[in-house]
Parts: sequence; structure tokens; C-alpha cells
Amino acid sequence: MEDIDKLIKETLTEEEAKFYDDLDEQTIFEMIGGLYKTKNRWIIVIMNIVNLIAFGLFIYCIVKFLETENTNELIKWSVAGLLSIMVASMLKIYSWLQIDKNALIREIKRLELQISSLASKK
Repeated sequence: MEDIDKLIKETLTEEEAKFYDDLDEQTIFEMIGGLYKTKNRWIIVIMNIVNLIAFGLFIYCIVKFLETENTNELIKWSVAGLLSIMVASMLKIYSWLQIDKNALIREIKRLELQISSLASKK
């Protein structure tokens, strides 16, 4: 793999090589930060705020569930807690899907760059 990378970098211009280096593997924190660099970063910010509210509601429901002794209220607080943790989970899943999408786009760009560099060699 390193030989292919060296071969590609030799055929690229300086600007293309810099772009190729930016497509390198990212850490999980860089991937999470990448969510805030897209056009839809405002949705991610709103989702995180809603996620914090849903998790806070879940904690509140747990506390109320443990304080009550009435069976009907136990059911109400457990359902409310379940719904709030489901909302938080769905928002997290959406965020992870966006991270995966960004990783796929980065790999596709890397392949496009490799194909263009190989095509220009001929």
C-alpha cells in the first residue's frame, strides 16, 4: 500500500499531493469534528442540543420512577424514560451515519484522485 501511495504522490502536482494528504485516515475525534464542517452543521448543533435535553429528561424520569410507589405512575415514568432514551439513541445513530457517510466520501475522493493520476501517466 505504501508503494502505491509513493507512486501516486510522485505523479501528483504539489496541490494535488496536499489534497491527497488531507484524505488520509482520521481519528474518531477528527471524524466527529468533521460533522461541524459540512453545510448542515446547524442541524448537527440542534441535534446535539435536543440529544442533551432528551438525556436530561431520561435522568429525570429515572429519578421520578424511583421516587414513586403508585403503579400507574411507575408505568408513566418508565414509558417516558424509554421514549426519551429512544430519541437520544436515534439522534446518535443519525450522527454516526453521517460520520460513516463522510468517511465514504473521503475514500471515493481518494479513489478518484488515484484514477486521475494513473490516467494522466498514460
